[in-house]
Amino acid sequence: MHDRNSILQGIYTEVRAAEKRIRKHVRKTYLEYAPYLSQVADGHVYLKLECMQLTGSFKLRGALNKFLSLSDDERHGPVITASTGNHGAAFAYVLHTFGGRGCVYLPENASPTKVSMLRQYGVDLRFHGLDCMVSETFARETAAENNQVFIPPYNDPHVIAGQGTIGLELLSQIDTIDAVLVPVGGGGLISGIAGCLKAVDNNIEIIGCQPQNSAVMYESIKAGKIIDMESKPTIADGTAGGIEPESVTFDLCRESVDDYILVSENEIKEAIRHIIREHQLLIEGAAALAVASFVKEACRFKGRNVVLIISGKKISPELLKEVLNDDV
Repeated sequence: MHDRNSILQGIYTEVRAAEKRIRKHVRKTYLEYAPYLSQVADGHVYLKLECMQLTGSFKLRGALNKFLSLSDDERHGPVITASTGNHGAAFAYVLHTFGGRGCVYLPENASPTKVSMLRQYGVDLRFHGLDCMVSETFARETAAENNQVFIPPYNDPHVIAGQGTIGLELLSQIDTIDAVLVPVGGGGLISGIAGCLKAVDNNIEIIGCQPQNSAVMYESIKAGKIIDMESKPTIADGTAGGIEPESVTFDLCRESVDDYILVSENEIKEAIRHIIREHQLLIEGAAALAVASFVKEACRFKGRNVVLIISGKKISPELLKEVLNDDV
């Protein structure tokens, strides 16, 4: 227990340092009350709207904290990352804002919509391989060979601490937190939030939310090691895919996440529709995981104060059309 407490306190200390670094560059996102969901559980449910963060997701916090923790020489780079999604957008925004130099590696078959979005920031895009893990591995190796900094999407203490600043904001926005439901992919977001909140109050329940079609962290925790498993397609593409071997997030999730809830594709789609209907907000599939998980097991949250992390808003018009057309 002492080791676990030390780990949590270590994360909390890093999160406080991250807060000082990034505060004036990020939004303190709204904590919005959810009347309908509160009625469902006869409790109090709140949405932490990271979908309203600059660049459209929580990822800005981690990328920014990592970048600002670098030396002046390292910042002038070039710095490198690999991402087709929210992390790539956050990285590009950081370079644009601070005049840094760097590039984003993408698979050759990356979505034209995402490529177009990244180009808007004027960041250097390079293409390698036909799979995200292939392009990321190549980007890491290229950075190492050229003595350049690689800014990973989740597997980095500074990135994790940046995401953990969401936890500090929650502590200032609500007096009592009984449970927090968090989307999980590689585990950077939930590791930061869990480390921050449990260091302050170990009784706060932290629940990871994953799609049944790509529950890699859940299955890895169950197996006691990071496993390599094939993911099926999921609308929650922001959380899909494997976990890096030796990722620091695995042990952090094992130590600080209390439980996991897995949801189907139909449950994720219904959660997106619910947020559009009740809150007039567009959210992406990964962001709907917390809502879908809450609805699936609402009875366990009866009478409690629950926070759902709404992690991002980037949903394509085509996917949105599919989701809305399924509402029959």
